[in-house]
Amino acid sequence: MPATLEIPIFPLGTVLYPGGLLPLRIFEQRYLAMTKSCIRDDTPFGVCLIREGAEVGTAAVPHAVGCTARIAQWDMPHLGLFQLSAQGDCVFRILEQWTAKSGLVQAQVELDDPPVPLPLPQEYEELGALLERIIAKVGASRFPSPTRLDLAGWVAYRLAELLPLDLDTKQRLLEGRDPIAALREVKGFLQSRQIAL
Repeated sequence: MPATLEIPIFPLGTVLYPGGLLPLRIFEQRYLAMTKSCIRDDTPFGVCLIREGAEVGTAAVPHAVGCTARIAQWDMPHLGLFQLSAQGDCVFRILEQWTAKSGLVQAQVELDDPPVPLPLPQEYEELGALLERIIAKVGASRFPSPTRLDLAGWVAYRLAELLPLDLDTKQRLLEGRDPIAALREVKGFLQSRQIAL
């Protein structure tokens, strides 16, 4: 039976994938309190793409499927500001959600079982080679460690994070939980832009 968990939800204008790194600047009171709690108790929060609304102000309406995030690094350069590096962990589906008095969205979520790692198929090895060149160019510190260019999911989701796919497509790839379909989508996008592999 899938595990369930109660977590705070951070609706954002981006999609986080398992293993992905997400830099965040936290300044709203509700998210400062959430961050302090997650650091103190070593607990995750949920990142969901915004379905309706905005990142700041009134609580936004999140998509039902998101990814848990754990705070990997944090700094407080001055009072009222956290700079975080969060790492995606596990895909979840919101079962029930509510908004606290602080404006923070809380949810009961169902966690996906971790997928069985799939080797990168030969027909997509060129995508692995492309990602390797990108990592060499921008620096390995921008990517989660260890580098797994041999795994379909790692390559697919890192490229999906990097490429200017539309947000609906990125969300669909997260919900699909199928790294081979994600590789196919990424390869099709690159071919449609006539980007050499």
